[in-house]
Amino acid sequence: MTTLTTTDPRTGATADTGITATDDGAVAGIARAADEALRAVRSRPRSWRAGLLRALADALDADRAGLVATAMAETGLPEAPLTGELTRSAFQFRLFADAVDDGAFLEAIIDHADDTPMGPGPDVRRMLVPVGPVAVFGSSNFPFAFSALGGDTASALAGGNAVVIKAHSSHPLTSQRSHAALEHAARAHGAPDGLIGIVYGQRAGAALVADPTVAAVGFTGSLSTGRILLDIIERRERPIPFFGELSSLNPLVITPAAAAARGDEIAAGLFTSFTGSAGQLCTKPGLAFLPASADGIVDGIVARGRDAAPQALLNSRIHDELGRIQHRLVADGGARVLLDARPGDEGFTVTPAVLEIAAAALTPAVAEEAFGPLLVLVRYESLDEVYSALGMIPDSLTATLHAEPDETETIDRFTARVHDLVGRIVYNGYPTGVRVSWGMHHGGPWPATNTQHTSVGVTAMRRFLRPLAWQDAPAHVLPAELRDGPVDVPRRVDGELQLAAR
Repeated sequence: MTTLTTTDPRTGATADTGITATDDGAVAGIARAADEALRAVRSRPRSWRAGLLRALADALDADRAGLVATAMAETGLPEAPLTGELTRSAFQFRLFADAVDDGAFLEAIIDHADDTPMGPGPDVRRMLVPVGPVAVFGSSNFPFAFSALGGDTASALAGGNAVVIKAHSSHPLTSQRSHAALEHAARAHGAPDGLIGIVYGQRAGAALVADPTVAAVGFTGSLSTGRILLDIIERRERPIPFFGELSSLNPLVITPAAAAARGDEIAAGLFTSFTGSAGQLCTKPGLAFLPASADGIVDGIVARGRDAAPQALLNSRIHDELGRIQHRLVADGGARVLLDARPGDEGFTVTPAVLEIAAAALTPAVAEEAFGPLLVLVRYESLDEVYSALGMIPDSLTATLHAEPDETETIDRFTARVHDLVGRIVYNGYPTGVRVSWGMHHGGPWPATNTQHTSVGVTAMRRFLRPLAWQDAPAHVLPAELRDGPVDVPRRVDGELQLAAR
């Protein structure tokens, strides 16, 4: 049996974790336990589920010091961002608990039996129900907020599903401790064993996706790994939904007026945005379009990069691939190196890199995501060059515009140009830092994701729910939310919206 190892990115030192990779038989057992647990809690009221989510949040707060210390050792990320990320995870669970209490996510509808222009119509009642056990693949760059304790886990549980987590190979001990906190809190709340499971190892992840009990997959990671999992799903006798966040360049455009009015401010903000978490963010701006005359912004970014200390990348694969991508952007894409990445003295550490190319010379060969602190500055002579170049960039999670308030025509044109290319448009800000809220959309057209749904915010629940209708059903088989009389959720009854009775 294979024992997993963990590597400190700051030093490169590798150690045994004591965790054994999950074999195929065990994966099947964990998936069955998840299905049995789901059936056991299906009839419990929403108040129980909301309480579970709040209990999970409390468990994260209770083990905050241990979770952060474990993640620091495995990821090389500093204490402050990890502490903030854990706070985000706890907040997510509580926000979803509020959404479960609210009940609007159910989309409850009642059409009473009635005469219609087509003849007598039956009684039909419809709402969203859980899809079944969900496999959650955590990301390397967010050991808490997009991993075992992340939005996929929170939204799947909020929707009433069971969850089986695939521990990430870059932080197995963090995944193990995270799962232990969740499992203990769930058991104390009265959840059956198996409602929140975990598997370890690459083979176990593949077996989990192939398991006939699993009903959906939530994934945050590389496009190449996403394709592998999609291939496994295609070979299943019964294909299932795959919700993948995969790849994004997140173009950022600076107008001449914005560059002239606040160039120093933009240089500082853009540098912080593309180097935050060592550039290992899915929303990192990878391409920044700026006027050919904006030397001050370029100089400001390069100077900051030259003074920057090396930052740890999460693993050797990311470290090595970053170097290969930079080489391709120069050799095949024609970009010019303004600031070369410098490796640190040990581990997987590196300093920021800045490349440059003219907008007129931009080709798809330069439009490759570089996961790490690398930024390509694209110099343009006119905004028409920018609008043309945007067509060479794969669709993304975000697009950003820095413009002055009186540039309404430019703002309108930019908005129309990127409307169909991204899932979020940012104005005079930076795409990094994704708010967890009711209104947030974190997604985008392929290859940013393969779905129209968000993986952040309350509506992320919609991925793990399916519609079910009951026709002429006896009252006792209906969910409480679909029975006649006052209920605590908003519903559309005979075509009219009725607010919840409180």
